[in-house]
Amino acid sequence: MASQDSVEQLPKLTAAGRHSPSPSLDEKAGPGKLEKHLSSDSSLGKHEPDGKAVYDEKDDVQYVNGEPVITTGLDVSRYLVDTRDDGDPSITFRSLFIGTIFAGLGAALCQIYLFKPVQVSVSTVFLLLLIYTVGLAWAKYMPREEWVKGTRFERFSPFLRFLNPGEFKIKEHVISSLVASTAAYGSSAVNNFAVQRLYYNTNVEATTAVLATFSTACFGYGLVGLLRPLTVYPSEMVYWGNLPTVSIFQTLHFNTADNHKRLKLFWSAFTGMFIWEIFPAYIFPLLNGVSIICLATQHVPSGAQDVITNLFGGTDGNEGLGFLSISLDWQYITSSFMSFPLIQQANSWIGYAVCYIAIMGIYYSNVWNSKEFPMLSTSLYSQNGTRYNQAAVFGDTFTLNNTALEIVGLPALTGSNAWSNLCANLGIGGLIAHTVLFWGPSVWDSFKQARAKTQTDPHWQVVNKNYEEVPWYWYFALLILSFFAGLIVVFKGQTTLPWYAYIISLLLGAFITPFSTMLYARMGNGIATNQLMKMVAGAVNPGKPVANLYFSMWSHDVVSTSIGLAGDLKIGQYTKIPPRAMFLTQIWGTILGAAVNYVVMVSVVDAQRDILLDPRGTNVWSGQYPQSLNSAAVTWSLAKQLYGPHGPYIWIPLALVFGMVPTFLQWLVAKRWPTIRGFKLESVVLPIIYQYAQWMSSGTNSPVTATIIVGLVSQLWLRRYHPGWYKKYNFILGGALDGGAQVMVFILSFAVFGASGTPRPFPAWWGNPAQGNVDYCNGNGALD
Repeated sequence: MASQDSVEQLPKLTAAGRHSPSPSLDEKAGPGKLEKHLSSDSSLGKHEPDGKAVYDEKDDVQYVNGEPVITTGLDVSRYLVDTRDDGDPSITFRSLFIGTIFAGLGAALCQIYLFKPVQVSVSTVFLLLLIYTVGLAWAKYMPREEWVKGTRFERFSPFLRFLNPGEFKIKEHVISSLVASTAAYGSSAVNNFAVQRLYYNTNVEATTAVLATFSTACFGYGLVGLLRPLTVYPSEMVYWGNLPTVSIFQTLHFNTADNHKRLKLFWSAFTGMFIWEIFPAYIFPLLNGVSIICLATQHVPSGAQDVITNLFGGTDGNEGLGFLSISLDWQYITSSFMSFPLIQQANSWIGYAVCYIAIMGIYYSNVWNSKEFPMLSTSLYSQNGTRYNQAAVFGDTFTLNNTALEIVGLPALTGSNAWSNLCANLGIGGLIAHTVLFWGPSVWDSFKQARAKTQTDPHWQVVNKNYEEVPWYWYFALLILSFFAGLIVVFKGQTTLPWYAYIISLLLGAFITPFSTMLYARMGNGIATNQLMKMVAGAVNPGKPVANLYFSMWSHDVVSTSIGLAGDLKIGQYTKIPPRAMFLTQIWGTILGAAVNYVVMVSVVDAQRDILLDPRGTNVWSGQYPQSLNSAAVTWSLAKQLYGPHGPYIWIPLALVFGMVPTFLQWLVAKRWPTIRGFKLESVVLPIIYQYAQWMSSGTNSPVTATIIVGLVSQLWLRRYHPGWYKKYNFILGGALDGGAQVMVFILSFAVFGASGTPRPFPAWWGNPAQGNVDYCNGNGALD
């Protein structure tokens, strides 16, 4: 979006009701005078009778009932997030101790969800709520300095001040929460260890585990620190999924009349969802995907039942596409769709439509010999449809045995898995082209502002005025340490990765990081870039699947870690955390999280090994994530045979180039005709469409329809027609629902789902059938 930071292109109405030009996101208006409560008073005097919209040309924003409609990143900075800074301490013994304890909880949850049929990130809201409760109790009940003043124990005052500095304020709360949430991002290194444990019978040594996790995590953090003037400081870099978190922080700690109502809504919604979640998650799993079509067609002929299951089934892992299924399970819906901007969601809906058509079309037209395999799966298969015997082909040395390959044959991907890989490469090509062509001018402006220290974001200005910045060489030193830690792993660990391939992997990740981070910051989610990493890995390390795992680990983890940590830096900017405190917080959380990830991974893999190796899994546990990692590593190690000029999947690597072409053509047309009949061409973000065009290629797909409904209600109806309610309550409500659901899921995971041992399933009944798929779409032999 050249020189545009707009995240949605809704027509602006003047007071007379005529269309006005859509806003440019080039920091159109100055930040104005920084006041303690700038955002809370910014809409005064803009009232229009009868709920009509009014467009303020000076502020370049639309008002409804006197409240601004939040559309751009600058709107978020000016009207949604308060610029208040009380100057309270951030790094204390209390904040670090509480953060460390809950880092263990967050990292454990993250690792558990990687073995679920739907991968869901751990909600920072869930963690911050528990931390808030503990912080308040600590402030109230721990011994305080005032207790000993004027007594013979007064000499202990400094220690008590250290132990309990008084009121638990926003900055301590943010630090504790970010330690915990940083730990909850997960570690690609630990996921690789899971693959080696499941598929290669290798238990990684402790030294390799420690150094690999430090290297992958901290290299990404060093890189994002150097890029922060482009990916964090500007107003348009919002990281939309973090807005519920910021809103809750300020609501809990800024004591106003409005916040009392917000807190009441928050705790009511949290409690209600906590109670409700036990039903779809455990007692009544049919609620995860109610399909009228499935329920009404249980007695049709088996051939028709197979088609119905493939299209409409979706409650169990890899069951079907879940078309028109309605999920009532919030753990899979999440508040993300209450946060993502409408332009992102509208593009994703186009992708969903393509996905339904493409996967059904690929399967039933037998493209890539699809009918020999399940319609949805990330596992590898032999040409006859049985599970691929990779151990015979790669042996104990994890290196290709060409003689064995001739006997066993080449592995095959399911049609949906091949389509997923193709779309991933289309998305990467489109991402690079879109960032350069549409967002390039804005990036250049941000670079010039960073050099001149003239960033116009009001929150950055407060932080820059009040606190010392982290010198660039701190981040550079972290890059160097991370590099040498990884090099030790390459030489001493069980990686089979050459040293030169390790360097290439880091350079590749560093190249992709700014593109992926900018898309995530502007649109709320990014593109799965790991497919590119595996493709390059296959070219650099032919015949070495484990080496490819580690190559993609280092290259992709640079990207994924940078995105997560950049989002946390934005939270720090919104909440006025000193940059040097953020530096310490994120490093500690990253290292701690990796250690906990490893312990939980070992526990789950050992307890649920057979289910994780099963191509289908269950509605509770699924090995689709480690399966997909292994499948990609194996197939890309056979890149020449599978993806070469004469291979069956030649179009997958070519998609990287082809993904750039439509975006380039779109840019040419947009240069000539920026708007066609009121529609801005730059609103079409092709990399997002490509990403969602393969969204249902594996896992549980029943929540898709519910996420669309949530997005329409929140981002279209509430945000546009009830902006006051949206601004005050939308993100609070979403965070509360996430928190309630995830607290219950965490309890159930260890109490009854078998995360730490034997599962205890709920007794079978109509809403929890003992046989077949939960939603009663029982085609494809589900009752066998």
